[in-house]
Amino acid sequence: MGARCSKLSACWWPPHFKSPRLENGAAGEDGSGVPVFAEYSLDELRAATDGFATDRIVSEHGEKAPNVVYRGTLFSSGATVAIKRFGRSAWPDARQFVEEARAVVLLRSGRLSNLIGCCCEGGERLLVAEFMPHDTLAKHLFHWETKPLSWAMRVRAALYVAQALEYCTLKGRALYHDLHAYRVLFDVDGNPRLSCFGLMKNSRDGKSYSTNLAFTPPEYLKTGRVIPESVVYSFGTILLDLLSGKHIPPSHALDLIRGRNITVLMDSCLDGHVSSSDGTEMVRLASRCLQYEARDRPNLKAVVSALASLQKDASAPSHTLLGISQDAVKENAEQVSFSATEKAYATADLEQVHELLENEGYDEDETASFKVSLSSWPGQPSESIQVKKNGDDAFQSKDFTTVLECYSRFIDTGAMESPTMLVRRGFANVVLGRMEDALEDARRAEGISPEWPTAHYLQGMALIGLGMELDGHEKLRIAASLEAQRTGRN
Repeated sequence: MGARCSKLSACWWPPHFKSPRLENGAAGEDGSGVPVFAEYSLDELRAATDGFATDRIVSEHGEKAPNVVYRGTLFSSGATVAIKRFGRSAWPDARQFVEEARAVVLLRSGRLSNLIGCCCEGGERLLVAEFMPHDTLAKHLFHWETKPLSWAMRVRAALYVAQALEYCTLKGRALYHDLHAYRVLFDVDGNPRLSCFGLMKNSRDGKSYSTNLAFTPPEYLKTGRVIPESVVYSFGTILLDLLSGKHIPPSHALDLIRGRNITVLMDSCLDGHVSSSDGTEMVRLASRCLQYEARDRPNLKAVVSALASLQKDASAPSHTLLGISQDAVKENAEQVSFSATEKAYATADLEQVHELLENEGYDEDETASFKVSLSSWPGQPSESIQVKKNGDDAFQSKDFTTVLECYSRFIDTGAMESPTMLVRRGFANVVLGRMEDALEDARRAEGISPEWPTAHYLQGMALIGLGMELDGHEKLRIAASLEAQRTGRN
C-alpha cells in the first residue's frame, strides 16, 4: 500500500506495503475517465472478492470454467471491478503476461470495458477491468426473463461492438480472441461495451482462437493462424445472434440465407417490430462478414457505416432501450463510499493518520477504564508529568524514536496503560517499521476500549503491513462499522 513519508522522521515502509495506484497518482484517472493501470497484489484482489467467494462469480459458467470472472470491490478506492482469474496452466511466462496487459491497457475507449490492472504473483495470473453491472449480450438474447431485447438495442449493440473493433484495429490491436455474445457487456448506463479480456491471448502459446470450432474463422482452421480480417468473420457470428436470438452455426445460417429462408433465421420475438428492409439489410451484412475468403469480407469501417444507417431511436438513452429504470442506473453508479478515516488507514496515508490521531487527542481516555499506578513509576511521581509532555510534544513534531521512549516508560512499567498512549506508540512502531509491535499495541488498546474505532483501524493497517491483507481489510471494516455507530450516536 502507498505511504507519503516525506515529512515523517525515520520513515521506513516495507516494499510490499506500497501501492502503485498511490505512488503513480493512480488513485485518480488518466484523463479518459478510466483509472490508470496498476499492478495489484494477490492479497488485495483476494480481499476484494472476499477470498474469491463463489457468490462473487459473475462469469456465465461459474467456478467450473477454466478462467473465472469475479465482481470485486477495491478497498483502496471503493470501486467495483471485474477480476478475471486465469487457470493455473495459463500464462507460464510472467513477463509476457504483464507485457501483454500493459499493451492492452493502452486502449482507452467508451466502447470497451477498459483494463485497469493486473496481478502476476507466483502461479497466479489475474486481470482487473471496469465492472459492467447489466449482464452480457448473451444473457439478454438467450436467457431473457421479462421481455426480449428490442431491435433498436440489437442494432445499437452491433454498432458499438463494430466501433470498438474498429478502434482497436486503428490502434494496432486488430486481433480479438474468442469473440462472441458473452464478450459484450452492458455498462451502468446500459451502453453495450466489448470486454477487454478478449484482447489478451487466451492460451499459453497465444494461438488459441475459439472455444467452438463451428464458429472459428476458416483461415484459422486451415493454417492455425488468424489475420485482421478474422475478427470481421467473428463479428458476423454476433450479427447472427442478434438476428436469431439464439446461437446458430454460421454454416447453417448461410444455408438458410442462400435458400432465402430468412424468416426461419429471424427471431420470432421481433415479428412486427422490425421492417423487412432493415432485417434484410442486417442479414446481408452478416452474410458478407461470414464469407469464406477473407478478401471478400468488408472492412470494419464499411461495417460501421452500414450499421449506422440502420440505427433506430438513436437519441433514446441505452438504459431505456435495455429496460433499466433511472433509479437502477443511479444505484449501480454509486460506489462503496469510505470515510476519510477509513481511507487514510486503508491506503496507509501516514500524514493523514498522524493528523487524525493528533486531532483525536486523549478523548478516548476520558471514557475508558484503564490502569493507573504511579507507584510503579521508576522515579519521582512529579517527573511523570514532564515525561508525558515530552512524549506528546515528540508525537506532534514526529520524533517517533522519542515517542517510543517516553510512552514506553509509562506502559512497560505498568504506571499507565492509556489506550491513547498505546495507539500513539503503535503508530510510532508502524512508522519505524516495527509492524508486529504496532499490532500488539493496537490489540492492547482494543482490550481496554473494545469499541474504539481507532484501535481497530491501527490493527488493520498493521496487518496489511505484515502482508495479511485479507485480515487487515476485515479489521478495517469492523473499525468503519464502529465509527458509523459512534457517528450515529453523536
